[in-house]
Amino acid sequence: MKQPGFFDVEEGLARLSELGDQLEAFFRTVDFEAFRPDLDKALAYADGRKGGPPAFDPALMSKILVIQTLNNLSDERTEYLINDRLSFMRFLGFGLSDRVPDARTVRLFRERLTQAGASDGLFNCFNTIVRNAGYLPMSGQIRDATLVAAPKQRNTNDEKTDLREGRIPQDWQDNPSKLSHKHRHARWTLKFMKAKRQEDGAMPTTDLAIPFFGYKSHISINRKFRLIRKWKTTDAAASDGARLREGLLDKSNTASTVWQTRPTAQKPMRTSWKSRPLSRRFTGKSRISSLCHAISRNPTPESR
Repeated sequence: MKQPGFFDVEEGLARLSELGDQLEAFFRTVDFEAFRPDLDKALAYADGRKGGPPAFDPALMSKILVIQTLNNLSDERTEYLINDRLSFMRFLGFGLSDRVPDARTVRLFRERLTQAGASDGLFNCFNTIVRNAGYLPMSGQIRDATLVAAPKQRNTNDEKTDLREGRIPQDWQDNPSKLSHKHRHARWTLKFMKAKRQEDGAMPTTDLAIPFFGYKSHISINRKFRLIRKWKTTDAAASDGARLREGLLDKSNTASTVWQTRPTAQKPMRTSWKSRPLSRRFTGKSRISSLCHAISRNPTPESR
């Protein structure tokens, strides 16, 4: 094995930059210090007078969440790869021997942000940063929804009745540990899929309908730069088109075209309006087109 040199790390990072390090470009564009006021307000860390190890920097932890999202990593895998990859270390500002947040620290940080309801504020701050950097909403937008599975619940009939009526079962209230493992807002729906080709080469005439339990993530993507501009999470049974009334469309986009992906189609379904805000002239026979028609006839206070 070759003896390590003094400049091995610097040469390795230089090669990563030549190959196009995505995180390096992200770091040049986004100033994570802009998130600090919202992070400090949401986390409300103690000042350390009571002792204990100091908390990791909130801006640093927010970078780790970016790495997790971009690479679809679990908490344990995130901890390992931060210690393993030079590109991750450079993005986070770590040296080879620095202490790295473990999986439990990452999980608790994410849960604390969720409980504080800080996601919307941080997302809006991010949108402002990328907009000021020149990434304006352009060329229309793409609407999409993704099903997110949740563990199937084994609830009694009485518990199901309480959930349907918007109540938390008394047994769950008395047992916080049990309540934390219950997905009260998840719902059942049907996930439609194309059936596989038969052995004789013929395609089945019917599609598959698979029961699915969980949530649905709705997003609106800027078509020019592929950046998410609007998002919303619902139960899995929620209608995709109904989210249009809830501000999922980005009205600041410079183009008026909306692309709605169909779960069984290779190409997107296109609907458009003639001018912003939502006008009465749409193209296409799709369901989303009809819903946009309804919004234009009955505008919400936000769109007036």
